[in-house]
Amino acid sequence: MSEVKQGNNSKIFGLLLGPALFLLTILFFHPPGLSESANAVLACTLWIAVWWITEAIPIAVTSLLPVILFPLTGGLSLVDTTASYGHKYVFLYIGGFMLAIAIERWDLHKRIALTIINLIGTNIKSIILGFMLATAFLSMWISNTATSVMMLPIAMAIVAQLKDNPDTIEDENQIFGKALMLAVAYSASIGGVSTLIGTPPNLILAGIVEEIYGIEITFYQWLKFGFPISVILLAICWKYLTSIAFSFKQKSFPGGKEEIKRQLSNLGKISFEEKVVFGVFCTTAIAWICRSYVLNKFIPAIDDTIIAMIAGMVLFILPASKEKNRKIINWEEAVKLPWGILLLFGGGLAIASGFKSSGLANWIGSQMTLLEGVSLIMLLFIIVAAVNFLTEITSNLATAAMLLPILAPLAVTIDVHPYILMVGTTVAASCAFMLPVATPPNAVVFGSGYLRIPDMVKAGIWMNLISIVLIVLFTYFVLPALWDFDPGVYPLDWIK
Repeated sequence: MSEVKQGNNSKIFGLLLGPALFLLTILFFHPPGLSESANAVLACTLWIAVWWITEAIPIAVTSLLPVILFPLTGGLSLVDTTASYGHKYVFLYIGGFMLAIAIERWDLHKRIALTIINLIGTNIKSIILGFMLATAFLSMWISNTATSVMMLPIAMAIVAQLKDNPDTIEDENQIFGKALMLAVAYSASIGGVSTLIGTPPNLILAGIVEEIYGIEITFYQWLKFGFPISVILLAICWKYLTSIAFSFKQKSFPGGKEEIKRQLSNLGKISFEEKVVFGVFCTTAIAWICRSYVLNKFIPAIDDTIIAMIAGMVLFILPASKEKNRKIINWEEAVKLPWGILLLFGGGLAIASGFKSSGLANWIGSQMTLLEGVSLIMLLFIIVAAVNFLTEITSNLATAAMLLPILAPLAVTIDVHPYILMVGTTVAASCAFMLPVATPPNAVVFGSGYLRIPDMVKAGIWMNLISIVLIVLFTYFVLPALWDFDPGVYPLDWIK
């Protein structure tokens, strides 16, 4: 009860603090070099950031504030502000989510997950690895929330099977239950890092880079970076959970394999609809990966968003089997799109547009001269660590939307490539492992009853620290080679 009251108090405080900071900035904050429009964008952003952080009102609703505040204060015109909510990456996410809806509608995700787990084996560590691989793979293509919600009952069925088995060592299933729940949550977040559509911060980065610099980050370009770092972090996470965070006296649990086979059997033979959805899914993924190297040679105008839209529309056209008498997906199913996330995309991109057009980005960059003497790898470490722990208490999407427009001018000031700071921040925003409120997957598995907050903090703080070190090293040393740029030089042709 006290936690609810405390939460309400913080919301009331945020509700008042946001407008107060807005008014104070508009009325009294007029330093040299800050134009009226830049002052307006700054004031509006402070209001939005406070409401995002405190969740004074729903985050999606706060994301509509730019539509009201920017035009009224002169920060950005109504036309330019609302254009951000129709950015091409918003439609890329819509297309990707239509594909995810079809995968979930016909239970293809369950078949994929159970098949992967079934192939891995019955050894305790192998079962956990199987769940992690299945969860991470699905999270590359569908939301990490949906992935964890789908995997949770499968995981709980396995734990229950072991609990009821007389051959199981007493209390061993509790330890296994904790490890398996954390494995599902962590791998859902880690898997999302792999692809451009895997987690919303990735698309926010791509949208802001295009908004500020006019440079496109393609699906394949992100995959080259995101997939390897995801694989490495997943392997470390599995080793950490099964050898350090938890130890198992019983090396293999009787009945685990049978439970997986039973659930697979309950799904029955692969249906016609599953085959159709799997075909569309594979075709779309191949098109995204090959687009910049193959498709653009024949169709120069095609891009990742158009591919996603084609996939989404095809699912409305292709028929299910005759006895179903329907299409693969219908509008009643598609309308369940996460509209709140789409609004948050738009709000973040509107802020980026305001930072750029008003000159606020350049003004902030000019104020950051104190950072010029700091080594790049140390600065990257500070930013990644700060974002990692900030995301424990704030939305990872809101965090990315707030910080990325600020990091762009910082790169100019200290003469480093923007990718180093912005990509590191984006990945760090998806790597919060300590608290139930940090990410939806954490909240989902916390609801299983197997975990307490101390359990999550104890295991999660080490995963946070591991992810910080890996992100810094990978972003600093590997990213420049993969994306072919010099990390210590700002690209002059990017200045607009």
